[in-house]
Amino acid sequence: QVQLVESGGGSVQAGGSLRLSCAASGYTALRNCVGWFRQAPGKEREGVANIYLSTGGTYYSDSVMGRYTISRDNSKNTVYLQRSNLKPADTTLYYCPSDGLSERLCFGPGSVRAFRAWGQGAEVTVSS
Repeated sequence: QVQLVESGGGSVQAGGSLRLSCAASGYTALRNCVGWFRQAPGKEREGVANIYLSTGGTYYSDSVMGRYTISRDNSKNTVYLQRSNLKPADTTLYYCPSDGLSERLCFGPGSVRAFRAWGQGAEVTVSS
């Protein structure tokens, strides 16, 4: 099973930018579907953006459309989430899962239940 490591979290002021990275560790590799999710304490995990590595197809939730960009560097086995114009509401833990899903399932509303491999999360704090 792929082992995932998120990095790039930290603190930033509202309006600022941060880039998160998701890489496969050890001798594992990212599977075709990679997603970014976030979860605040006491709330359900929320999908943010997904990318399908073989096609480059992407999906964004309405809450981040226009502010977040998901991208991949296949040579580095890494997926990025560039976030701009950050808001205090963006403060939470961000997770990147990866699995060999179909493109339809990767971009579907049920993808959060389909992913089997998840990273430990990267914490992001946006201050006003």
